[in-house]
Amino acid sequence: MKRIDYPQLDETIYRETLENGLTVAVVPRRGFTKSTAYFVTDFGSIHTGFSMDGREYRTPAGVAHFLEHKMFDLPGDRDVSAEFAALGASTNAFTSYDMTAYYFATTEHFSECLRLLLEFVSTPYFTEESVRKERGIIDQEIGMDLDTPDSAVFDNLMKILYREHPVRVPVLGSSESIREITPEVLYTCHRAFYTPGNMLLCVVGDVDPEDVASIAREVLGREKRDQGQKIQPWQEDMTRGEPYVEAAMEVAEPMFSLGFKCEPLGRGDEAIREEMVADLAAEALFGESSELYLRLYEEGVIDTSFGGGFETVDGCAMLVCSGDSQEPERLREEILTQAARLSQEGIGDEEFLRLKRSALGRRIRSLDSFDATCFRICAYHFSGFDYFRFPEIYQDIRREEIRAFLDRVVRRERCALSVILPLEKGDCQ
Repeated sequence: MKRIDYPQLDETIYRETLENGLTVAVVPRRGFTKSTAYFVTDFGSIHTGFSMDGREYRTPAGVAHFLEHKMFDLPGDRDVSAEFAALGASTNAFTSYDMTAYYFATTEHFSECLRLLLEFVSTPYFTEESVRKERGIIDQEIGMDLDTPDSAVFDNLMKILYREHPVRVPVLGSSESIREITPEVLYTCHRAFYTPGNMLLCVVGDVDPEDVASIAREVLGREKRDQGQKIQPWQEDMTRGEPYVEAAMEVAEPMFSLGFKCEPLGRGDEAIREEMVADLAAEALFGESSELYLRLYEEGVIDTSFGGGFETVDGCAMLVCSGDSQEPERLREEILTQAARLSQEGIGDEEFLRLKRSALGRRIRSLDSFDATCFRICAYHFSGFDYFRFPEIYQDIRREEIRAFLDRVVRRERCALSVILPLEKGDCQ
């Protein structure tokens, strides 16, 4: 395996692309008893169209999340979670808009846990009965999500911020769409996207990198397989769909989610640079130490629930903030005004250096978490970037780039506001 050292971070990573196409990344953490492994596919809820074997496929919304649930079934009624528990490990999975991850953490029996992880994720097993049962379980999850204000306020924002991009559709899909999911649909999606060439295995811990690669070859084989090619016809201009949406739910205070539509980032160094510029712009505009945050907090417009940043999804990106506020529309106007001021006046040298140090420090501190390290390596891998190179990107960013970002992005025509009102207030309007 190729060893790459990062002196600025005091980190080392071993990487190799196996004969079957799987990328293996291992970050040694000598002396630690805990090890974490992530097995991730570049397939999420937005990837509902693809071509394979000369055919085009359109799958129901929610299929990636449904598939994640069903992967924990193995032939012979084996209970994957119980098998991990018997090895002293914890396991879980998640589906996002653009990837699905399966992972475990353990302090013992690492090799056995890794074999089990690779085995169950690469072994599709779906029956009519089990799929029918899972529909009921996921339908309940969808109902709970619809009744959760934090989810509802963001999902509503996506529906008005975007016109075409499937980020408009919740990751779980809908009660109607999951009824269209069959064992055949799940087998087709697994064959298309759960191939080694579309996946990454990332391990952090006191493990031998060569052993990790050897186990991957043993379980997954050496043969390369065909995979699906995503169809992404999403065409979005940079104006929001609708400016405002509100709903009434059981909340104590009005909640809001405010978004500004940004250009998709693409891949590679330039894309990651733009992401880091956007992160710094968000911190300068409404970060906890920003002038606007401190003033609005003192005036009671926001409280400690307020926060935000830059979010990226395959094919789209957005600047978002959210929290509780009695005056969400005033907050929107304050942010637009502050962004216009910063883009006109710029950011001072001292403030710019503080922003960079703060952002860089947060990313470095996050490397203490094995889970955060695995997640970042996986997410940035699918964006064509080596995550441990982030310090060199930060160092090269100029303050004029932040100013230009704010001027281009934080505009009324790009802005949408989603609000959840308390039931009694919502019922009166």
